[in-house]
Amino acid sequence: MVAETPGQDPAGEDARIASLEERIARAESVEKVRQGATEQAADDGSRLGNRVLAELIGGLVGGALIGWVLDRLLGTSPWLLLVFLGLGIVAAFRNIIRLTTIKRPPQ
Repeated sequence: MVAETPGQDPAGEDARIASLEERIARAESVEKVRQGATEQAADDGSRLGNRVLAELIGGLVGGALIGWVLDRLLGTSPWLLLVFLGLGIVAAFRNIIRLTTIKRPPQ
């Protein structure tokens, strides 16, 4: 009859199965490397590029949005939109320059 307690068989784990699982894991890792599917960490260049893009888009959209809202409230049609769009561009480029400038330690 079957034992009353649930769980694994009392025979224990077969060494052949453990060896097979180990060989399968090694083969899968070799195949991932062969296909180039290994995970790569983002390097500093791609992080900096993403940050620069975010600063540029944020400055443009933020300036345009503030200018558009103020134009609607004050009825000055395109003028505040253009002014704040220009200020957003200037702020974005200032932040980009600040991000990309390498600070050198004093000599």
